[in-house]
Amino acid sequence: MFKKQRKPFIHILLFSIVAILLLAGCSSQSTPKSDETKSDDSNTDSQYPITIKHAFGETVIEEKPERVATIAWSNHDVALALGVVPVGFSAANYGVQDESGMLPWTKAKIEELGEKNPNIFQDTDGLDFEAIADSNPDVILAAYSGITQEEYDTLSEIAPVVAYQENPWVATWREQVTYNSMGMGMEEEGKQLIADTEKLIADKASAHPGIKGKKAAFVSVNGADLSKFYIYTPADPRGEFLTELGMEYPESITSQITDPTSFYLEVSAENADILNDVDIFVSYGNDQTLAALQADPIYGKIPAVERGSVVIIEDNTPLAAAGTPSTLSIEYSIDEYLTLLSEAVSKVK
Repeated sequence: MFKKQRKPFIHILLFSIVAILLLAGCSSQSTPKSDETKSDDSNTDSQYPITIKHAFGETVIEEKPERVATIAWSNHDVALALGVVPVGFSAANYGVQDESGMLPWTKAKIEELGEKNPNIFQDTDGLDFEAIADSNPDVILAAYSGITQEEYDTLSEIAPVVAYQENPWVATWREQVTYNSMGMGMEEEGKQLIADTEKLIADKASAHPGIKGKKAAFVSVNGADLSKFYIYTPADPRGEFLTELGMEYPESITSQITDPTSFYLEVSAENADILNDVDIFVSYGNDQTLAALQADPIYGKIPAVERGSVVIIEDNTPLAAAGTPSTLSIEYSIDEYLTLLSEAVSKVK
């Protein structure tokens, strides 16, 4: 179906280049400035062939990719953080505040690397296989994605695909870096990126000692429909990041998780007392959400709601998009996030 046209491999010094985007969404299609992915010649090569196991089996990469494409959410951020501009990546369609199709940390990194015309896939209504094929990739990164078996098979006709490990949309930022860097032939650089990001998180969290050990949860509640709500589990990147900042999910929530790989719990309003043991919780919403919860006869009895120990992140904003973190989004948003968490914790008696 898709016959891959290989071009000669060209190594280019990293002088001011590199970039690409996030998720799947809007924005205008652009053409890459160069036919070659730009990378740093100092990158260490892995031993080939590389075999990466994942949910659809395994992918074998015979030689170091020179042209890296990414799809879905966050995968391009891994490439960018490692100094590689993808030859194509999915547009972000959530949290974007301008017409660029890029979240601010992606846009900033691309500008830092000197890329003027990133090639962005317009795949909000489904993967644009023709555009992906036209980018002529040597590998397609999708360690954090929701691709189906059929989509994986089609993508594999274009280039080797690095898919998610077990379940769609649950890869932590570490897993994103680990498997995408392996697919790029940059496993050692990926390990260093993880170490650097871990140090950043630890250093930033240490400046907010009040949050350490507090019971917390990341939920999704709709102020216009309070009949039910969702709790993202510690298996989800949003929940996992709260624990990484030093907070803990209470036993009242973890005891309800029957599938450790599930990324959310659906809870009916009459069981809202599952949140009674949380010191604070985080939710998407708007400036009316907390007031709606406090006025509700059920939710208003939750101690965290009653005292206002709730971090409401406005929906469809960059900070909301950073809830599922990448290395770039962590660096960009961690100060704001920790400040909000600390303010909520300060209301705990």
